[in-house]
Amino acid sequence: MECVLIFPHQLFDPHPAIGPGRKIFMLEDPLFMGTDERWPMRMHRQKVILHRSSMQAYASRLETQGNSVNYLACPSGTGRTESILESALPAQTVGLHVADPVDEILSRRLHRICERKGWRLKVHDTPAFLSPASFLDECFGGRQKPFMARFYQRQRVRMGLLVSPEGKPLGGKWSYDEENRRRLPAHEPVAPAPWLPRNRLAPDLLEEIGRFFPKASGVPAPFVYPSTHEEASEWLDEFLERRLLRFGDYEDAISAKYAVIFHSVLTPALNVGLLTPGQIVERTLRVAQAKRTPLNSLEGFIRQIVGWREFIRAMYVRGGNSMRGQNFWGFSRRMPKAFYNGTTGIEPVDTVVERLLETGYCHHIERLMLLGNIMLLCRIHPDEVYRWFMEMFVDSYDWVMVPNVYGMSQFADGGGFTTKPYLSGSNYLLKMSDFRRGPWCAIWDALFWTFIADYKDVFLANPRMNMMARLVEKQGAKLGEQRRIAERFISSLE
Repeated sequence: MECVLIFPHQLFDPHPAIGPGRKIFMLEDPLFMGTDERWPMRMHRQKVILHRSSMQAYASRLETQGNSVNYLACPSGTGRTESILESALPAQTVGLHVADPVDEILSRRLHRICERKGWRLKVHDTPAFLSPASFLDECFGGRQKPFMARFYQRQRVRMGLLVSPEGKPLGGKWSYDEENRRRLPAHEPVAPAPWLPRNRLAPDLLEEIGRFFPKASGVPAPFVYPSTHEEASEWLDEFLERRLLRFGDYEDAISAKYAVIFHSVLTPALNVGLLTPGQIVERTLRVAQAKRTPLNSLEGFIRQIVGWREFIRAMYVRGGNSMRGQNFWGFSRRMPKAFYNGTTGIEPVDTVVERLLETGYCHHIERLMLLGNIMLLCRIHPDEVYRWFMEMFVDSYDWVMVPNVYGMSQFADGGGFTTKPYLSGSNYLLKMSDFRRGPWCAIWDALFWTFIADYKDVFLANPRMNMMARLVEKQGAKLGEQRRIAERFISSLE
């Protein structure tokens, strides 16, 4: 018997592993629900609801298409992939078909059980990503340091996206990143957040979540994300019609008032397969042409989908094992509870964490330059930062968080694919946000300058950061006061 195994992040339509005569099994794998016996995590309530509701809807969809589906609910308590499959799959099983899970832990488990049971394992290409393995080999097969900008240019040429017949970028530039950095004006009209209506889901489903996942992070709040392909398609259309036009101008802006601004919030649906990147790119180009979308908005959004997202996945599949667990700075501090409940006393951080607790979402600049930035300055162990990001976000997956945490926001791999640590003083946040100057600024700057001082040799050796190392030498007696402020703040968190 040939079996198809579908995981919570693989709700593709059509699914590449489904074929004639194959018995379909859908597994609420504990790795994705937070109850894995080896990797237990307090996954966000919104994420757990998303997985269960979308998987149940997908099972119904497959059955409507004439398929018989065996649904394996996440066991109560803790569980493990292999033990669940060993007891659930028929004794007559000889082969297992899966879409590439793009998850190192899950892949190892699948290979182990198939080897132990004598099953043939067929891994099908996943529609969750656009870049063929052969293209990734071309881009990253040598010893040259990987850079997103170079990869993105080759990706655009390969796909024929926003390029002339000669392979030149439309508008003369590959990236309009410099035109994505406007601060949101005080009276700029912003479309409402796209949250879906409350009470869409059956009460018993929500009751199940509370009963079986009592330790989930986040606060009880209405479920706001798409859980069907139809809802996800409408969600995409809503972004393209209402927010793409001004996405580019304010892509990097941070707001005390607005969580979404002009962002797409597509990753909750995209990362579980309710949307695919190919579908998003095709529809985006069609709408952008009809609406004459400004190039800085169109290119900025395309860069996120075919550039950054594909690059991060490539860094994961080609180096995630070596990246995971690295600790370049040698930090040992545990994650303070204040970061889990939004009580750090740093106004921008607490504002974003409060929104996170409700929705499990904030945009990428808030993740990198606000949350990741402050955790780096607080010298928290990168494993703790990884866990926090996995637990607090609705769209968190291993392939996303390993490169983004260890490789980017925490510089824990020492710069495997980045050129400098992503850290800043309070001036950057004041420039890019509508948060007002306050006592939090002195704390942030104290953390920043003491960090630069303590790792001065690292920054002196970095051409993009050595100016900061030279400036810290001019702080003089002021540095002593900043160190006292920083130490007092760190002590208040513990």
